[in-house]
Amino acid sequence: MPDSTLSTLQQIIIKVRRLTRSMSENQLSTDSIKDYINTFVLYDFPEHLRLATLRTTLTFFTEPFIDVYQTDTTPTHPLFNFKNKYISIHTPIYIAGYQSAYSQSREQFFAQYPMTNSIASIGVQGDGVTIDYTGTILNNGPTFSPANGLRPILRNQVLFSSVDANGNALAVKDEPIAGSQNGLLVDAFTGNPAGFLPAIEYTTGNFQFSFTAPPAFGATINSQTVPYVPSRPQSMLFYDTQFTLRPVPDQSYRVNMEVYQRPTELLDLGSQPELSEWWQYISYGAAKKVFEDRMDPESVQTIMPEFKKQEALINRRTIVQQTEQRTATIYTENTAGMYGPGWWYGGGNF
Repeated sequence: MPDSTLSTLQQIIIKVRRLTRSMSENQLSTDSIKDYINTFVLYDFPEHLRLATLRTTLTFFTEPFIDVYQTDTTPTHPLFNFKNKYISIHTPIYIAGYQSAYSQSREQFFAQYPMTNSIASIGVQGDGVTIDYTGTILNNGPTFSPANGLRPILRNQVLFSSVDANGNALAVKDEPIAGSQNGLLVDAFTGNPAGFLPAIEYTTGNFQFSFTAPPAFGATINSQTVPYVPSRPQSMLFYDTQFTLRPVPDQSYRVNMEVYQRPTELLDLGSQPELSEWWQYISYGAAKKVFEDRMDPESVQTIMPEFKKQEALINRRTIVQQTEQRTATIYTENTAGMYGPGWWYGGGNF
């Protein structure tokens, strides 16, 4: 078993001092060395090497009628600070245990699950005086909601529109309330609340809002929404650091995906990298950054051979591990036998 005292932050600092010939605080402070070390660990290391040790499984849970999951959520949520903790996402993606489609292309994803707006009158016309409106959005198609027999509507896709007596556009859009099945309604042009307690209920279609001016006499007042039938999601889109699921979940489901995470920052003198063998590579990487800031290219070139050697050594573990993985072919899943596909249903060969 490796001696853990050899790979602590304290030992890495000593190594950096020796490599950079900066043995005193006056030459290079310990705090500066820590900054160089962690800059290399957090930002350079994972881009130089994608190691099996840094590959892990990320899990989060869906909520009923919520299709979009932000990655800048509360600190207790699994997706909190996602873009700083994780480097990349990889298939397979599992939703409720089912392998599901994954895409990073909006064109591809929404070609399969279009967000075509359903445009319909709210049932009244402008009279040149009234600015306050309440009612229920009428959606055609299969029924779902037990409250009123109507389909729920997508969040962030609600718009009420008309024109005033001068032909100016009137528009009110929704802003979802986190952790709620309701949303606020705001003026689409200014972002100001559309009246007193303006709201939209996504599961029922009930609404109340105020235009900034009365619609013209006889002007149509339309709603534009995207109704849907919720069920178990089968596809996931990752775009703009957020996840979008289709179909929209009808209940909570477990979502699993493979991700590459950043190495752990080294803060205490006794802290260690994930694998003890990384410590020399980190030392050379930090020393290289010191020389770069000193505009000392000769010293950079001097340590580069050992830097690349250490890089190759710690990459070898991942390379050897991957040699055991058969190259995927059309026959890869053909693993008939006791533990072949369907063995838990008695489908294997005995």
